Order: sequence, then C-alpha cells, then structure tokens
Amino acid sequence: MARGHRSQYKQDRNEENRDRRPQAHHMYARISDRKARIVLDEIKGMYVEQAEALLKYSPRYGAFLIGKVLKSAVANAEHNNSMDASKLFIEEAIANQGPTMKRIQPRAKGMAYRINKRTSHISIILNEKN
Repeated sequence: MARGHRSQYKQDRNEENRDRRPQAHHMYARISDRKARIVLDEIKGMYVEQAEALLKYSPRYGAFLIGKVLKSAVANAEHNNSMDASKLFIEEAIANQGPTMKRIQPRAKGMAYRINKRTSHISIILNEKN
C-alpha cells in the first residue's frame, strides 16, 4: 500500500499512541466481576512480590485466577519489555463484566427459576518504579 494512503497514516498514529506497559488479561473468567474486584482492590499499587504472597494465602477463588494473570503479566514484562521483576508494581487492576450465561432451575408446579452464571474480564497492567 502506498505511503500516502489514509490507512497507513492511521496505522502509524495508532502505533505511536499504543500503551507500552506490560499487561495481561483473562477474558471470560468464570467469576463475577464484583467478587474479582474485592481481590483486585487489595493488590492494587503493591509490588509484585507482595501481591503474589498475598494472593498465595488468600482463601478466595478469585485470588487463584488473579495470581495466574499476575504471573503472566510479569512474564510479559520480562520477555517483551526487558524489565526487572523486582521493580515492578501493579499500576492498574481492572475487572469488567463479561457475558452472562443464563441457565434455569426447575421448580415446583412447572415453574423455573433463572440462574445467572456471570463472567468477567480481568486485566492487570504493570509498571516499573525507578
């Protein structure tokens, strides 16, 4: 494609405005976003080593999932951005609502109750402290 084409200008603009912080995502995690946010709020702003220790001994199921996402983000930082793992801290930790799976529970007299199996999108963005 020619250099003067508008798609090339858009591609160049998007590349220079791209967020280069190391990050990891878990899409469609089988936990509600409200439950995931409880754990994410605890680790937000912490150094990675502290956050991993807290998540390791937390009894919540969300801590297990978020621990896996955090390890992935650290691996991305070391491999893709050549960052030192001991200087990394959690800059942003987000849990957004994903699609809800709707199921039914049979009840008496031919009725049915709805069961909502909620999912979430968990994102962790790291940064390096100097």
